Amino acid sequence: MVGDGHRTAGTPLRAAQDEAGVPPGVWKGRGLAAVGLTAGDVVSERQAELLLGEGRHPDADRIERELLSQGESPARARRATVLGRPIEHNASPKTEKAKERTPWLAMDLVFRAPSTAHIAWALGDDETRLVLELCQDIARDKTLAWLEDAVAQIRWGSGGKHRKPIREGLIVAVFRHYESRAAESKPLLHDHAVVSIRARRPDGTWGNLSADTMLAHIVAADTLYTLLFMEEVSARLGWAWEPREVTPGRRPVMEIAGIDQRLIGWQSTRRQQIEDALPVLTAKYEERQGHPPGEKAGYALACQAADQTRPPKRTELLSLAELRERWRNSAIRAFGACTVYRLAERARAAATAVWARVRPVVDVVLAAVDVVAVVYVMRGAFARHHLLAEARRHLAYVLRGRPHQPGLDERIVQAVVDDHTRPVGRGRRMTADLRALYPSDTEDQAVLRPLTRRRTAPLYERARLAAGALAARVRAARRAERLGSRPRPYAVAVPAASRSHLRPFRTGRKDGRLLEPETGVDVDVVEQPRQTLEAAAAQVAATIQDSRRAREAAHGLRPQPAPAAVPSPHIQQQPGTQHTPGRSSGGVT
Repeated sequence: MVGDGHRTAGTPLRAAQDEAGVPPGVWKGRGLAAVGLTAGDVVSERQAELLLGEGRHPDADRIERELLSQGESPARARRATVLGRPIEHNASPKTEKAKERTPWLAMDLVFRAPSTAHIAWALGDDETRLVLELCQDIARDKTLAWLEDAVAQIRWGSGGKHRKPIREGLIVAVFRHYESRAAESKPLLHDHAVVSIRARRPDGTWGNLSADTMLAHIVAADTLYTLLFMEEVSARLGWAWEPREVTPGRRPVMEIAGIDQRLIGWQSTRRQQIEDALPVLTAKYEERQGHPPGEKAGYALACQAADQTRPPKRTELLSLAELRERWRNSAIRAFGACTVYRLAERARAAATAVWARVRPVVDVVLAAVDVVAVVYVMRGAFARHHLLAEARRHLAYVLRGRPHQPGLDERIVQAVVDDHTRPVGRGRRMTADLRALYPSDTEDQAVLRPLTRRRTAPLYERARLAAGALAARVRAARRAERLGSRPRPYAVAVPAASRSHLRPFRTGRKDGRLLEPETGVDVDVVEQPRQTLEAAAAQVAATIQDSRRAREAAHGLRPQPAPAAVPSPHIQQQPGTQHTPGRSSGGVT
Protein backbone atom coordinates (compact mmCIF):
# COMPACT_ATOMS: atom_id res chain seq x y z
CA MET A 1 0.00 0.00 0.00
CA VAL A 2 3.03 2.30 0.35
CA GLY A 3 5.04 0.93 -2.58
CA ASP A 4 8.59 -0.11 -1.76
CA GLY A 5 9.01 2.58 0.88
CA HIS A 6 9.13 2.19 4.65
CA ARG A 7 6.26 3.23 6.88
CA THR A 8 7.22 4.16 10.39
CA ALA A 9 4.93 3.30 13.29
CA GLY A 10 2.20 5.85 13.88
CA THR A 11 2.38 7.40 10.38
CA PRO A 12 -1.06 7.62 8.72
CA LEU A 13 -1.43 5.64 5.51
CA ARG A 14 -2.09 8.64 3.24
CA ALA A 15 0.92 10.48 4.64
CA ALA A 16 3.12 7.41 4.09
CA GLN A 17 1.85 7.11 0.49
CA ASP A 18 2.62 10.77 -0.16
CA GLU A 19 6.12 10.35 1.23
CA ALA A 20 6.70 7.21 -0.85
CA GLY A 21 5.46 8.97 -4.00
CA VAL A 22 2.75 6.41 -4.83
CA PRO A 23 -0.97 7.09 -5.31
CA PRO A 24 -3.55 5.56 -2.96
CA GLY A 25 -5.13 2.28 -3.95
CA VAL A 26 -8.59 2.16 -5.55
CA TRP A 27 -11.34 -0.47 -5.58
CA LYS A 28 -12.26 -2.25 -8.82
CA GLY A 29 -14.59 -5.07 -9.87
CA ARG A 30 -18.31 -5.75 -10.19
CA GLY A 31 -18.46 -7.47 -6.81
CA LEU A 32 -18.08 -4.19 -4.91
CA ALA A 33 -21.84 -3.57 -4.80
CA ALA A 34 -22.31 -6.65 -2.61
CA VAL A 35 -20.19 -5.05 0.16
CA GLY A 36 -21.36 -1.47 -0.27
CA LEU A 37 -18.32 -0.15 -2.14
CA THR A 38 -18.05 1.75 -5.44
CA ALA A 39 -15.47 1.35 -8.21
CA GLY A 40 -12.87 4.10 -7.93
CA ASP A 41 -13.21 4.57 -4.17
CA VAL A 42 -9.93 4.90 -2.27
CA VAL A 43 -8.82 1.80 -0.35
CA SER A 44 -8.63 2.75 3.30
CA GLU A 45 -6.34 0.99 5.72
CA ARG A 46 -9.19 -0.41 7.80
CA GLN A 47 -11.06 -1.74 4.74
CA ALA A 48 -7.97 -3.58 3.55
CA GLU A 49 -7.31 -4.94 7.03
CA LEU A 50 -10.86 -6.30 7.38
CA LEU A 51 -11.40 -7.72 3.87
CA LEU A 52 -7.90 -8.76 2.80
CA GLY A 53 -6.54 -9.54 6.26
CA GLU A 54 -9.48 -11.11 8.09
CA GLY A 55 -11.98 -12.11 5.40
CA ARG A 56 -14.67 -9.84 6.85
CA HIS A 57 -16.99 -7.17 5.47
CA PRO A 58 -15.01 -3.94 4.75
CA ASP A 59 -17.58 -2.04 6.86
CA ALA A 60 -17.61 -4.65 9.63
CA ASP A 61 -17.09 -2.13 12.44
CA ARG A 62 -20.36 -0.33 11.75
CA ILE A 63 -22.30 -3.56 11.25
CA GLU A 64 -20.95 -5.00 14.49
CA ARG A 65 -21.86 -1.85 16.46
CA GLU A 66 -25.40 -1.89 15.14
CA LEU A 67 -25.91 -5.55 16.06
CA LEU A 68 -24.50 -5.03 19.53
CA SER A 69 -26.86 -2.11 20.08
CA GLN A 70 -29.75 -4.40 19.12
CA GLY A 71 -28.78 -6.87 21.86
CA GLU A 72 -26.80 -9.45 19.88
CA SER A 73 -23.95 -11.23 21.65
CA PRO A 74 -20.38 -10.18 20.68
CA ALA A 75 -19.71 -13.58 19.13
CA ARG A 76 -22.84 -13.53 16.95
CA ALA A 77 -22.27 -9.89 16.00
CA ARG A 78 -18.73 -10.68 14.85
CA ARG A 79 -19.84 -13.81 13.00
CA ALA A 80 -22.38 -11.74 11.05
CA THR A 81 -19.55 -9.67 9.56
CA VAL A 82 -17.53 -12.67 8.32
CA LEU A 83 -17.69 -13.43 4.58
CA GLY A 84 -17.66 -17.21 4.30
CA ARG A 85 -15.81 -19.38 6.78
CA PRO A 86 -14.05 -17.43 9.56
CA ILE A 87 -10.28 -17.69 9.62
CA GLU A 88 -10.48 -18.65 13.31
CA HIS A 89 -11.45 -22.09 12.05
CA ASN A 90 -7.96 -22.46 10.63
CA ALA A 91 -6.42 -22.04 14.09
CA SER A 92 -8.50 -24.88 15.54
CA PRO A 93 -6.45 -27.83 16.84
CA LYS A 94 -9.00 -30.15 15.20
CA THR A 95 -7.77 -29.05 11.78
CA GLU A 96 -4.82 -31.24 10.81
CA LYS A 97 -4.22 -30.31 7.20
CA ALA A 98 -1.47 -27.71 6.84
CA LYS A 99 -3.06 -25.87 3.93
CA GLU A 100 -6.28 -25.44 5.94
CA ARG A 101 -4.36 -23.95 8.85
CA THR A 102 -2.93 -21.24 6.58
CA PRO A 103 -5.60 -18.63 5.75
CA TRP A 104 -5.45 -17.49 2.13
CA LEU A 105 -7.60 -14.44 1.56
CA ALA A 106 -6.32 -12.81 -1.66
CA MET A 107 -4.11 -13.25 -4.71
CA ASP A 108 -1.86 -10.58 -6.23
CA LEU A 109 -2.02 -10.15 -10.01
CA VAL A 110 0.76 -7.87 -11.33
CA PHE A 111 0.09 -5.95 -14.57
CA ARG A 112 3.41 -4.89 -16.05
CA ALA A 113 3.85 -3.17 -19.41
CA PRO A 114 6.69 -4.08 -21.85
CA SER A 115 10.14 -2.61 -21.19
CA THR A 116 10.04 0.02 -23.94
CA ALA A 117 6.71 1.31 -22.56
CA HIS A 118 8.42 1.91 -19.20
CA ILE A 119 11.18 3.82 -20.98
CA ALA A 120 8.77 6.02 -22.96
CA TRP A 121 6.72 6.63 -19.81
CA ALA A 122 9.79 7.64 -17.78
CA LEU A 123 11.65 9.72 -20.38
CA GLY A 124 8.79 11.23 -22.41
CA ASP A 125 6.93 14.44 -21.75
CA ASP A 126 3.98 14.74 -19.37
CA GLU A 127 1.40 14.19 -22.09
CA THR A 128 3.04 10.93 -23.16
CA ARG A 129 3.22 9.81 -19.53
CA LEU A 130 -0.49 10.44 -18.95
CA VAL A 131 -1.47 8.64 -22.17
CA LEU A 132 0.58 5.57 -21.26
CA GLU A 133 -0.95 5.50 -17.78
CA LEU A 134 -4.40 5.67 -19.38
CA CYS A 135 -3.48 2.75 -21.66
CA GLN A 136 -2.38 0.82 -18.59
CA ASP A 137 -5.71 1.53 -16.86
CA ILE A 138 -7.80 0.44 -19.86
CA ALA A 139 -5.85 -2.76 -20.56
CA ARG A 140 -5.84 -3.74 -16.88
CA ASP A 141 -9.57 -3.12 -16.36
CA LYS A 142 -10.53 -5.03 -19.53
CA THR A 143 -8.40 -7.98 -18.47
CA LEU A 144 -9.97 -8.02 -15.01
CA ALA A 145 -13.41 -7.89 -16.65
CA TRP A 146 -12.48 -10.92 -18.79
CA LEU A 147 -11.40 -12.81 -15.68
CA GLU A 148 -14.74 -11.97 -14.06
CA ASP A 149 -16.86 -12.97 -17.05
CA ALA A 150 -15.03 -15.98 -18.48
CA VAL A 151 -12.76 -17.47 -15.81
CA ALA A 152 -13.68 -16.85 -12.16
CA GLN A 153 -15.70 -19.62 -10.47
CA ILE A 154 -17.07 -20.06 -6.98
CA ARG A 155 -16.50 -23.43 -5.31
CA TRP A 156 -18.26 -25.32 -2.54
CA GLY A 157 -18.72 -28.86 -1.34
CA SER A 158 -16.14 -31.45 -0.36
CA GLY A 159 -12.89 -30.61 -2.14
CA GLY A 160 -14.65 -27.88 -4.13
CA LYS A 161 -16.45 -30.41 -6.33
CA HIS A 162 -19.26 -27.93 -7.07
CA ARG A 163 -18.25 -24.94 -9.16
CA LYS A 164 -20.19 -22.25 -10.96
CA PRO A 165 -19.40 -18.81 -12.40
CA ILE A 166 -19.37 -16.09 -9.78
CA ARG A 167 -22.67 -14.38 -9.23
CA GLU A 168 -21.73 -10.73 -8.93
CA GLY A 169 -18.06 -10.32 -9.88
CA LEU A 170 -14.70 -9.84 -8.20
CA ILE A 171 -13.56 -7.48 -5.44
CA VAL A 172 -10.15 -6.05 -6.35
CA ALA A 173 -7.88 -3.48 -4.71
CA VAL A 174 -5.47 -1.91 -7.25
CA PHE A 175 -2.18 -0.29 -6.18
CA ARG A 176 0.11 1.46 -8.68
CA HIS A 177 3.90 1.45 -8.34
CA TYR A 178 6.39 3.44 -10.39
CA GLU A 179 9.83 1.87 -9.91
CA SER A 180 11.70 -1.39 -9.54
CA ARG A 181 13.47 -2.67 -6.43
CA ALA A 182 16.90 -2.46 -8.03
CA ALA A 183 19.72 -0.88 -6.05
CA GLU A 184 19.55 2.02 -8.49
CA SER A 185 15.89 2.90 -8.84
CA LYS A 186 14.70 2.23 -12.42
CA PRO A 187 11.34 3.00 -14.07
CA LEU A 188 8.84 0.17 -13.83
CA LEU A 189 5.20 1.18 -14.31
CA HIS A 190 3.11 -1.67 -12.91
CA ASP A 191 -0.10 -2.31 -10.99
CA HIS A 192 -0.76 -4.78 -8.18
CA ALA A 193 -4.36 -6.01 -8.41
CA VAL A 194 -5.08 -7.73 -5.09
CA VAL A 195 -8.11 -9.97 -5.74
CA SER A 196 -10.17 -10.96 -2.71
CA ILE A 197 -10.80 -14.69 -2.66
CA ARG A 198 -14.25 -14.15 -1.16
CA ALA A 199 -17.22 -14.20 -3.57
CA ARG A 200 -20.92 -15.03 -3.48
CA ARG A 201 -22.35 -18.45 -4.29
CA PRO A 202 -25.52 -18.85 -6.38
CA ASP A 203 -27.61 -19.15 -3.19
CA GLY A 204 -26.37 -15.79 -1.89
CA THR A 205 -23.94 -17.14 0.75
CA TRP A 206 -20.24 -16.32 0.69
CA GLY A 207 -17.44 -18.71 -0.21
CA ASN A 208 -14.02 -18.89 -1.86
CA LEU A 209 -13.03 -18.56 -5.49
CA SER A 210 -11.63 -21.57 -7.33
CA ALA A 211 -7.96 -20.63 -7.11
CA ASP A 212 -6.75 -23.35 -9.49
CA THR A 213 -9.11 -22.10 -12.21
CA MET A 214 -7.78 -18.56 -11.83
CA LEU A 215 -4.15 -19.65 -11.82
CA ALA A 216 -4.65 -21.91 -14.86
CA HIS A 217 -5.73 -18.88 -16.92
CA ILE A 218 -2.99 -16.50 -15.76
CA VAL A 219 -0.98 -16.83 -18.99
CA ALA A 220 -4.09 -16.26 -21.11
CA ALA A 221 -4.85 -13.15 -19.03
CA ASP A 222 -1.25 -11.97 -19.43
CA THR A 223 -1.35 -12.26 -23.22
CA LEU A 224 -4.74 -10.50 -23.33
CA TYR A 225 -3.42 -7.61 -21.23
CA THR A 226 -0.35 -7.26 -23.49
CA LEU A 227 -2.49 -7.35 -26.64
CA LEU A 228 -4.89 -4.71 -25.30
CA PHE A 229 -2.08 -2.47 -24.07
CA MET A 230 -0.39 -2.60 -27.48
CA GLU A 231 -3.62 -1.64 -29.21
CA GLU A 232 -4.28 1.30 -26.90
CA VAL A 233 -0.75 2.65 -27.32
CA SER A 234 -0.91 2.37 -31.11
CA ALA A 235 -4.34 4.01 -31.29
CA ARG A 236 -3.48 6.95 -29.01
CA LEU A 237 0.19 7.60 -29.83
CA GLY A 238 0.55 6.18 -33.34
CA TRP A 239 3.36 3.81 -32.39
CA ALA A 240 3.86 0.29 -33.76
CA TRP A 241 5.37 -2.82 -32.20
CA GLU A 242 7.98 -5.32 -33.28
CA PRO A 243 9.31 -8.58 -31.79
CA ARG A 244 12.57 -8.56 -29.83
CA GLU A 245 14.51 -11.73 -29.01
CA VAL A 246 15.59 -11.60 -25.37
CA THR A 247 17.07 -15.12 -25.14
CA PRO A 248 18.17 -16.94 -28.32
CA GLY A 249 15.78 -19.76 -29.14
CA ARG A 250 13.08 -18.55 -26.72
CA ARG A 251 9.87 -16.64 -27.33
CA PRO A 252 10.41 -13.03 -28.47
CA VAL A 253 8.70 -10.16 -26.67
CA MET A 254 6.86 -7.29 -28.32
CA GLU A 255 8.44 -3.86 -27.92
CA ILE A 256 7.73 -0.37 -29.27
CA ALA A 257 9.48 0.06 -32.62
CA GLY A 258 12.08 2.81 -32.91
CA ILE A 259 13.16 3.02 -29.27
CA ASP A 260 16.91 2.62 -28.81
CA GLN A 261 17.68 -0.91 -27.65
CA ARG A 262 20.43 0.39 -25.38
CA LEU A 263 17.78 2.00 -23.20
CA ILE A 264 16.34 -1.45 -22.47
CA GLY A 265 19.64 -2.51 -20.93
CA TRP A 266 19.77 0.74 -18.97
CA GLN A 267 16.30 0.07 -17.61
CA SER A 268 16.65 -3.69 -16.98
CA THR A 269 19.13 -3.67 -14.11
CA ARG A 270 17.38 -6.50 -12.28
CA ARG A 271 17.50 -8.75 -15.33
CA GLN A 272 21.26 -8.32 -15.58
CA GLN A 273 21.64 -9.20 -11.90
CA ILE A 274 19.62 -12.37 -12.42
CA GLU A 275 21.56 -13.32 -15.55
CA ASP A 276 24.84 -12.90 -13.68
CA ALA A 277 23.72 -15.22 -10.87
CA LEU A 278 22.06 -17.85 -13.08
CA PRO A 279 25.23 -19.52 -14.55
CA VAL A 280 26.51 -20.29 -11.05
CA LEU A 281 23.25 -21.99 -10.07
CA THR A 282 23.12 -23.84 -13.39
CA ALA A 283 26.66 -25.20 -12.94
CA LYS A 284 25.79 -26.44 -9.44
CA TYR A 285 22.66 -28.14 -10.82
CA GLU A 286 24.63 -29.93 -13.56
CA GLU A 287 27.25 -31.05 -11.05
CA ARG A 288 24.59 -32.38 -8.71
CA GLN A 289 22.23 -33.98 -11.26
CA GLY A 290 24.68 -34.96 -14.01
CA HIS A 291 22.76 -33.28 -16.85
CA PRO A 292 21.75 -29.75 -17.87
CA PRO A 293 18.42 -28.41 -16.57
CA GLY A 294 15.29 -28.82 -18.64
CA GLU A 295 12.48 -26.33 -19.19
CA LYS A 296 10.91 -26.57 -15.71
CA ALA A 297 14.23 -26.84 -13.89
CA GLY A 298 15.58 -23.82 -15.77
CA TYR A 299 12.57 -21.77 -14.74
CA ALA A 300 13.01 -22.85 -11.11
CA LEU A 301 16.69 -21.86 -11.20
CA ALA A 302 15.76 -18.45 -12.63
CA CYS A 303 13.31 -17.93 -9.76
CA GLN A 304 16.01 -18.94 -7.30
CA ALA A 305 18.44 -16.45 -8.86
CA ALA A 306 15.81 -13.72 -8.62
CA ASP A 307 15.27 -14.43 -4.92
CA GLN A 308 19.00 -14.46 -4.15
CA THR A 309 19.65 -11.16 -5.92
CA ARG A 310 16.54 -9.40 -4.60
CA PRO A 311 17.73 -6.11 -3.03
CA PRO A 312 16.19 -4.64 0.14
CA LYS A 313 13.63 -1.89 -0.07
CA ARG A 314 15.12 1.56 -0.52
CA THR A 315 14.96 4.11 2.27
CA GLU A 316 15.14 7.26 0.13
CA LEU A 317 11.64 8.54 -0.71
CA LEU A 318 11.13 10.58 -3.90
CA SER A 319 8.04 11.87 -5.68
CA LEU A 320 7.23 10.81 -9.25
CA ALA A 321 8.39 14.17 -10.61
CA GLU A 322 11.74 13.79 -8.82
CA LEU A 323 12.09 10.20 -10.07
CA ARG A 324 11.41 11.22 -13.68
CA GLU A 325 13.96 14.01 -13.48
CA ARG A 326 16.56 11.59 -12.10
CA TRP A 327 15.82 8.98 -14.78
CA ARG A 328 16.02 11.54 -17.58
CA ASN A 329 19.36 12.90 -16.36
CA SER A 330 20.75 9.38 -16.01
CA ALA A 331 19.71 8.43 -19.57
CA ILE A 332 21.13 11.67 -21.00
CA ARG A 333 24.48 11.07 -19.31
CA ALA A 334 24.58 7.51 -20.64
CA PHE A 335 23.28 7.93 -24.21
CA GLY A 336 23.03 11.64 -25.01
CA ALA A 337 20.22 14.17 -25.13
CA CYS A 338 19.24 13.32 -28.71
CA THR A 339 18.36 9.76 -27.74
CA VAL A 340 16.06 10.95 -24.96
CA TYR A 341 14.35 14.00 -26.45
CA ARG A 342 13.74 12.49 -29.92
CA LEU A 343 12.33 9.24 -28.54
CA ALA A 344 8.69 9.87 -29.55
CA GLU A 345 9.68 11.24 -32.97
CA ARG A 346 11.74 8.14 -33.79
CA ALA A 347 8.95 5.86 -32.57
CA ARG A 348 6.46 7.49 -34.96
CA ALA A 349 8.91 7.22 -37.88
CA ALA A 350 9.55 3.54 -37.11
CA ALA A 351 5.80 2.90 -36.91
CA THR A 352 5.36 4.20 -40.45
CA ALA A 353 7.98 1.74 -41.70
CA VAL A 354 6.50 -1.19 -39.75
CA TRP A 355 2.94 -0.66 -40.93
CA ALA A 356 4.11 -0.18 -44.52
CA ARG A 357 5.46 -3.74 -44.66
CA VAL A 358 3.00 -5.56 -42.37
CA ARG A 359 -0.53 -6.11 -43.69
CA PRO A 360 -3.28 -5.69 -41.09
CA VAL A 361 -5.16 -8.89 -41.94
CA VAL A 362 -5.54 -12.12 -40.00
CA ASP A 363 -5.85 -15.43 -41.83
CA VAL A 364 -7.89 -17.57 -39.44
CA VAL A 365 -6.86 -20.87 -41.04
CA LEU A 366 -3.13 -20.10 -41.00
CA ALA A 367 -3.48 -18.67 -37.48
CA ALA A 368 -5.10 -21.91 -36.30
CA VAL A 369 -2.32 -23.98 -37.87
CA ASP A 370 0.34 -21.78 -36.27
CA VAL A 371 -1.30 -22.02 -32.84
CA VAL A 372 -1.77 -25.79 -32.85
CA ALA A 373 1.80 -26.42 -34.06
CA VAL A 374 3.42 -24.22 -31.39
CA VAL A 375 1.28 -25.48 -28.52
CA TYR A 376 1.63 -29.13 -29.55
CA VAL A 377 5.40 -29.00 -29.83
CA MET A 378 5.75 -27.03 -26.60
CA ARG A 379 3.34 -29.10 -24.51
CA GLY A 380 2.23 -32.30 -26.26
CA ALA A 381 -1.16 -32.46 -24.51
CA PHE A 382 -2.85 -29.13 -23.87
CA ALA A 383 -6.08 -27.47 -22.76
CA ARG A 384 -8.22 -24.76 -24.32
CA HIS A 385 -6.64 -21.95 -22.29
CA HIS A 386 -3.21 -22.88 -23.70
CA LEU A 387 -4.59 -22.38 -27.22
CA LEU A 388 -6.21 -19.10 -26.20
CA ALA A 389 -2.93 -17.70 -24.87
CA GLU A 390 -1.07 -18.67 -28.06
CA ALA A 391 -3.84 -17.23 -30.27
CA ARG A 392 -3.46 -13.87 -28.51
CA ARG A 393 0.31 -14.00 -28.99
CA HIS A 394 -0.29 -14.66 -32.68
CA LEU A 395 -2.61 -11.64 -32.96
CA ALA A 396 -0.08 -9.41 -31.22
CA TYR A 397 2.64 -10.51 -33.65
CA VAL A 398 0.49 -10.22 -36.80
CA LEU A 399 -1.31 -6.94 -36.06
CA ARG A 400 1.61 -5.06 -34.41
CA GLY A 401 -0.74 -2.84 -32.38
CA ARG A 402 -3.69 -2.55 -34.73
CA PRO A 403 -7.02 -3.40 -33.07
CA HIS A 404 -8.34 -6.92 -33.37
CA GLN A 405 -11.98 -7.77 -33.87
CA PRO A 406 -13.78 -8.80 -30.66
CA GLY A 407 -13.94 -12.57 -30.42
CA LEU A 408 -11.27 -13.20 -33.06
CA ASP A 409 -9.03 -15.01 -30.55
CA GLU A 410 -11.91 -17.32 -29.60
CA ARG A 411 -12.65 -17.93 -33.28
CA ILE A 412 -9.06 -19.02 -33.91
CA VAL A 413 -9.21 -21.37 -30.91
CA GLN A 414 -12.50 -22.85 -32.12
CA ALA A 415 -10.99 -23.46 -35.56
CA VAL A 416 -8.10 -25.32 -33.88
CA VAL A 417 -10.45 -27.42 -31.75
CA ASP A 418 -12.76 -28.27 -34.66
CA ASP A 419 -10.16 -29.07 -37.31
CA HIS A 420 -6.81 -29.96 -35.74
CA THR A 421 -7.29 -31.61 -32.33
CA ARG A 422 -8.56 -34.81 -30.78
CA PRO A 423 -9.26 -35.58 -27.09
CA VAL A 424 -6.67 -37.40 -25.04
CA GLY A 425 -6.98 -38.87 -21.55
CA ARG A 426 -10.00 -38.59 -19.27
CA GLY A 427 -9.89 -34.86 -18.63
CA ARG A 428 -10.40 -31.93 -20.95
CA ARG A 429 -6.97 -32.30 -22.50
CA MET A 430 -6.41 -32.64 -26.22
CA THR A 431 -3.57 -33.09 -28.67
CA ALA A 432 -2.89 -32.28 -32.31
CA ASP A 433 -4.72 -34.15 -35.08
CA LEU A 434 -3.43 -33.36 -38.58
CA ARG A 435 -5.64 -35.62 -40.69
CA ALA A 436 -7.35 -32.55 -42.14
CA LEU A 437 -3.99 -31.48 -43.61
CA TYR A 438 -2.66 -34.98 -44.39
CA PRO A 439 -5.72 -37.08 -45.30
CA SER A 440 -3.71 -39.82 -47.04
CA ASP A 441 -1.08 -40.16 -44.32
CA THR A 442 -1.55 -43.20 -42.11
CA GLU A 443 0.45 -41.48 -39.37
CA ASP A 444 -1.06 -38.01 -39.20
CA GLN A 445 1.67 -36.74 -36.85
CA ALA A 446 4.53 -37.73 -39.17
CA VAL A 447 5.43 -34.16 -40.09
CA LEU A 448 5.76 -33.10 -36.44
CA ARG A 449 7.33 -36.18 -34.89
CA PRO A 450 10.90 -35.49 -36.16
CA LEU A 451 10.63 -31.94 -34.83
CA THR A 452 9.53 -33.01 -31.34
CA ARG A 453 12.38 -35.44 -30.76
CA ARG A 454 15.19 -34.45 -28.42
CA ARG A 455 17.48 -32.26 -30.48
CA THR A 456 19.99 -29.53 -29.88
CA ALA A 457 17.55 -26.88 -31.12
CA PRO A 458 15.56 -25.09 -28.40
CA LEU A 459 11.94 -26.11 -27.95
CA TYR A 460 10.44 -22.89 -29.28
CA GLU A 461 12.67 -22.99 -32.35
CA ARG A 462 11.35 -26.48 -33.12
CA ALA A 463 7.82 -25.18 -32.63
CA ARG A 464 8.41 -22.45 -35.22
CA LEU A 465 9.78 -25.04 -37.67
CA ALA A 466 6.65 -27.14 -37.21
CA ALA A 467 4.41 -24.12 -37.71
CA GLY A 468 6.25 -23.27 -40.92
CA ALA A 469 5.87 -26.83 -42.22
CA LEU A 470 2.12 -26.87 -41.59
CA ALA A 471 1.65 -23.37 -43.07
CA ALA A 472 3.46 -24.51 -46.23
CA ARG A 473 1.10 -27.50 -46.41
CA VAL A 474 -1.95 -25.20 -46.21
CA ARG A 475 -0.59 -22.90 -48.93
CA ALA A 476 0.14 -25.90 -51.18
CA ALA A 477 -3.41 -27.17 -50.74
CA ARG A 478 -4.77 -23.74 -51.58
CA ARG A 479 -2.67 -23.53 -54.75
CA ALA A 480 -3.90 -26.95 -55.81
CA GLU A 481 -7.50 -25.92 -55.24
CA ARG A 482 -7.02 -22.69 -57.20
CA LEU A 483 -5.67 -24.70 -60.14
CA GLY A 484 -8.62 -27.06 -59.87
CA SER A 485 -12.33 -26.35 -59.73
CA ARG A 486 -12.95 -23.03 -58.03
CA PRO A 487 -16.67 -22.19 -57.93
CA ARG A 488 -16.12 -19.44 -55.34
CA PRO A 489 -13.22 -17.69 -53.62
CA TYR A 490 -12.02 -18.64 -50.16
CA ALA A 491 -13.23 -15.46 -48.52
CA VAL A 492 -12.98 -11.69 -48.68
CA ALA A 493 -9.80 -10.21 -47.23
CA VAL A 494 -10.81 -7.62 -44.66
CA PRO A 495 -8.33 -5.43 -42.73
CA ALA A 496 -8.64 -6.26 -39.07
CA ALA A 497 -8.85 -2.58 -38.11
CA SER A 498 -11.83 -1.82 -40.34
CA ARG A 499 -14.48 -3.88 -38.55
CA SER A 500 -15.65 -3.52 -34.97
CA HIS A 501 -17.67 -6.77 -34.84
CA LEU A 502 -16.69 -10.14 -36.22
CA ARG A 503 -19.42 -12.04 -38.03
CA PRO A 504 -18.84 -15.54 -39.40
CA PHE A 505 -19.63 -16.59 -42.94
CA ARG A 506 -23.14 -17.90 -43.35
CA THR A 507 -24.78 -19.89 -46.12
CA GLY A 508 -28.16 -19.42 -47.76
CA ARG A 509 -30.83 -21.85 -46.62
CA LYS A 510 -31.86 -23.14 -50.03
CA ASP A 511 -28.85 -23.27 -52.31
CA GLY A 512 -26.01 -23.16 -49.73
CA ARG A 513 -24.24 -20.28 -51.49
CA LEU A 514 -21.45 -18.46 -49.68
CA LEU A 515 -22.41 -15.03 -48.36
CA GLU A 516 -20.02 -12.20 -47.59
CA PRO A 517 -19.94 -11.33 -43.88
CA GLU A 518 -21.53 -8.11 -42.61
CA THR A 519 -23.38 -7.28 -45.86
CA GLY A 520 -24.73 -10.72 -46.83
CA VAL A 521 -23.73 -10.15 -50.47
CA ASP A 522 -23.86 -13.31 -52.60
CA VAL A 523 -20.25 -14.06 -53.56
CA ASP A 524 -21.40 -15.97 -56.65
CA VAL A 525 -23.12 -12.79 -57.85
CA VAL A 526 -19.89 -10.89 -57.32
CA GLU A 527 -18.10 -13.53 -59.42
CA GLN A 528 -20.44 -13.07 -62.42
CA PRO A 529 -18.52 -10.09 -63.92
CA ARG A 530 -15.30 -12.09 -63.86
CA GLN A 531 -16.98 -15.09 -65.48
CA THR A 532 -18.55 -12.83 -68.14
CA LEU A 533 -15.14 -11.37 -69.02
CA GLU A 534 -13.63 -14.86 -69.28
CA ALA A 535 -16.46 -15.99 -71.59
CA ALA A 536 -15.97 -12.93 -73.81
CA ALA A 537 -12.23 -13.58 -73.99
CA ALA A 538 -12.88 -17.18 -75.01
CA GLN A 539 -15.32 -16.02 -77.74
CA VAL A 540 -12.72 -13.60 -79.16
CA ALA A 541 -10.11 -16.35 -79.19
CA ALA A 542 -12.49 -18.70 -81.05
CA THR A 543 -13.25 -16.00 -83.66
CA ILE A 544 -9.55 -15.41 -84.29
CA GLN A 545 -8.96 -19.16 -84.66
CA ASP A 546 -11.82 -19.51 -87.23
CA SER A 547 -10.55 -16.58 -89.32
CA ARG A 548 -7.03 -18.04 -89.38
CA ARG A 549 -8.34 -21.39 -90.63
CA ALA A 550 -10.41 -19.68 -93.36
CA ARG A 551 -7.33 -17.82 -94.67
CA GLU A 552 -5.34 -21.07 -94.74
CA ALA A 553 -8.06 -22.82 -96.76
CA ALA A 554 -8.32 -19.90 -99.25
CA HIS A 555 -4.57 -19.90 -99.97
CA GLY A 556 -4.24 -23.66 -100.07
CA LEU A 557 -2.09 -23.85 -96.97
CA ARG A 558 -1.87 -27.08 -95.07
CA PRO A 559 -3.74 -26.78 -91.81
CA GLN A 560 -1.52 -27.08 -88.74
CA PRO A 561 -2.62 -29.11 -85.77
CA ALA A 562 -4.05 -26.95 -83.04
CA PRO A 563 -1.89 -26.63 -79.95
CA ALA A 564 -2.91 -28.51 -76.85
CA ALA A 565 -5.50 -26.52 -74.97
CA VAL A 566 -4.34 -25.11 -71.68
CA PRO A 567 -6.80 -26.20 -69.04
CA SER A 568 -8.66 -23.34 -67.48
CA PRO A 569 -7.90 -23.06 -63.76
CA HIS A 570 -11.60 -22.42 -63.18
CA ILE A 571 -12.94 -25.43 -65.10
CA GLN A 572 -10.74 -28.52 -64.85
CA GLN A 573 -10.67 -30.38 -61.53
CA GLN A 574 -7.19 -31.42 -60.47
CA PRO A 575 -6.90 -35.01 -59.23
CA GLY A 576 -6.59 -35.46 -55.51
CA THR A 577 -8.11 -32.08 -54.70
CA GLN A 578 -11.22 -32.46 -52.60
CA HIS A 579 -13.09 -30.12 -50.29
CA THR A 580 -14.15 -31.57 -46.99
CA PRO A 581 -17.72 -30.54 -46.14
CA GLY A 582 -18.18 -28.87 -42.81
CA ARG A 583 -14.58 -27.69 -42.46
CA SER A 584 -13.28 -24.16 -42.71
CA SER A 585 -11.82 -23.66 -46.18
CA GLY A 586 -9.45 -20.78 -45.59
CA GLY A 587 -11.37 -17.73 -44.44
CA VAL A 588 -9.19 -14.59 -44.44
CA THR A 589 -10.53 -12.01 -41.99
